[in-house]
Amino acid sequence: MTVQTSTMTSAPAGGQVGGPPGGKQKRKWPQRSHKLDVSHNNHPSQERLSAEASRGSAATTSKTQKWWRVRLFRGMINDVRRRAPYYWSDWKDAWDYRVVPSTVYMFCANILPALAFSLDMFSKTNETYGVNEVLLASVLASVVFSIFAAQVGYHERVLLPQASRNGLAQIDGFVFPKLCNEAHNQQPLVIVGVTGPITVFNYTVYDIVVPHGINYLSFMCWIGLWSLLMHWILAITNACNGLTYVTRFSCDIFGFYVAFIYLQKGVQVLTRQWGLAGETSAYLSITISLLVLIVGYLCGLVGNSNLFQRVIRKFIEDYGTPLTVVFFTGFVHIGLMRDVPLETLPTSRAFFPTQDRSWFVHFWDISVGEVFLAIPFAILLTILFYFDHNVSSLIAQGTEFPLRKPAGFHWDIFLLGLTTGVAGLLGIPFPNGLIPQAPFHTNSLCVTRQVADTGESGRAKGHVVRVVDHVVEQRASNLAQGLLTLIMMTGPLLIVLHLVPQGVLAGLFFIMGIQALEGNGITAKILYLCTDRELVQRSDPLRGAERRGAVWGFVGLELVGFGATFAITQTIAAIGFPVFILLLVPVRTWVLPKFFGREELALLDQPTASPFTMESVGGNFGEEVTMLPVVEEPSHRSGRNSPSSEGNGLGGAGLSGQGMLAAGGEGIHQRRMSNRDHGEDIELKSLRSGGKGKAGQ
Repeated sequence: MTVQTSTMTSAPAGGQVGGPPGGKQKRKWPQRSHKLDVSHNNHPSQERLSAEASRGSAATTSKTQKWWRVRLFRGMINDVRRRAPYYWSDWKDAWDYRVVPSTVYMFCANILPALAFSLDMFSKTNETYGVNEVLLASVLASVVFSIFAAQVGYHERVLLPQASRNGLAQIDGFVFPKLCNEAHNQQPLVIVGVTGPITVFNYTVYDIVVPHGINYLSFMCWIGLWSLLMHWILAITNACNGLTYVTRFSCDIFGFYVAFIYLQKGVQVLTRQWGLAGETSAYLSITISLLVLIVGYLCGLVGNSNLFQRVIRKFIEDYGTPLTVVFFTGFVHIGLMRDVPLETLPTSRAFFPTQDRSWFVHFWDISVGEVFLAIPFAILLTILFYFDHNVSSLIAQGTEFPLRKPAGFHWDIFLLGLTTGVAGLLGIPFPNGLIPQAPFHTNSLCVTRQVADTGESGRAKGHVVRVVDHVVEQRASNLAQGLLTLIMMTGPLLIVLHLVPQGVLAGLFFIMGIQALEGNGITAKILYLCTDRELVQRSDPLRGAERRGAVWGFVGLELVGFGATFAITQTIAAIGFPVFILLLVPVRTWVLPKFFGREELALLDQPTASPFTMESVGGNFGEEVTMLPVVEEPSHRSGRNSPSSEGNGLGGAGLSGQGMLAAGGEGIHQRRMSNRDHGEDIELKSLRSGGKGKAGQ
């Protein structure tokens, strides 16, 4: 088998696979970097098929548009057009067991931190925002985004030459079945709710405007209305195309910051106990929070271990954290602990605001000057949401998840503006994409399988590892957890919420913060630098860095970015931290290439999401993708275009072309990256192999 520059050929009896007939050379790569090259042969209808594929995707246009020419509404129209014909299947695919534990887990992972944030805003905004306001914000966001959002993914008919029809495409090591024809897959919805950054924004605005006698809720309402207009302008002008420049560098820094916000809020909840309930209550709250952290974290470790039967492991992994919260809520009433007064979550009347007011904010109770004073605050809020929500979407659809189709970023930023304006009119916190809940949601929907762990020689090491077989991609889990949140606003369940000790909420903060740090790229690089060089796995991509100092320098820059962001949010200047976070993107795109080589940046920093996820915004900056034609094996799941449970890599399907390779063989992955700074192209090739295994829930 011979691997050519941009296609794969072999010479078995009967002709070639993937190359042009008659030995003709494949045409050169196009200069435009964000296109899917689908020209594998000279089939008579190839030009017509290529034209249809170009019309089907905004990222594969045949003409290079000037940057100053904005095609208004084009992004939103394409997002809706490609998803609408298959909207019903977004719900039918929810008929899967993984949706049940995912719903329960995300309900707890969303509502409990949000309630802890409500406790923070309750004390720092003079009880303006309480439990009901936060619950209603979560319900509003989950219902709107689960029903109308495009982040669940869309179906796109991509017509390719006959040689690659009914085949597979390999991108970043994942196998995408029937991508060349018609895929019936939807990506999981991003979880939307009340976040740590918006909590900081809310009480910072309160500290600025209230001392000047400004009506706080009316002012926040106008911030929401102005931000609605700005979000819609971003959506109409296709501003989400700027996500093409977002890489792991800025996402890891922001994720690192959010993780530390969770840890900080947990500490603040505990330190507040001394002034509220006394020393005994404070020490008991600390003990309870640490126990919640230990037990909840151990549940995750058991789920990824070889202990017990698989059914028991999965049950502990899926329901361990919710059951931990329930157990320790009752645990504090055992023995002498029942005599210790513990601070619990403050609640109010069912379906009523915390303060004595109506749900509709009197936005006219404010002067004209104050209306326009809200504009700069709305600009900062829009910048925060543009980055925070889209980064949540990117991380939830990261390259580590075998998701197959890009998402509708333009339409979702339009919906986010709508929920922001409605939240302002209702006097509730502004919801947006959640980190780390968004990637946790995707991870909870992953169906894994066990495969034999093989070394570089291809021989089994004698034990198995878990790999992701596929993701249950649907809308129902987000809607279900939102409706459960709505039920929590009823009187009896508010009484139950009032029983949850604040120490339990602090422990949950610690769990989510540590889990977010574990999955962060900065943490991975720090662990690599601290590991004995002789014990570093050969498969670690950082081993390929010629300069170890480059890794130190890159991590140092990431930590400086995190430290500056975190420091700003501890001052009155916290209102401007969204601008600083957004500046990380141009720093990575145009400044870092001056100090790091292109090969080093390829190892230290990667695209956040796969090329297909990024297709709706023009692809990843400086990256070109070519489709490799291979033949699909029969799927073991009828009615679903998904990878086989046995075969190669994460997708589990081998490459075969007229008997060339059998299942479980070697898959060839090629990615062409254009370095615009040097005007050169580099081509990355890797051989990925995998073993056979059994898929399981």
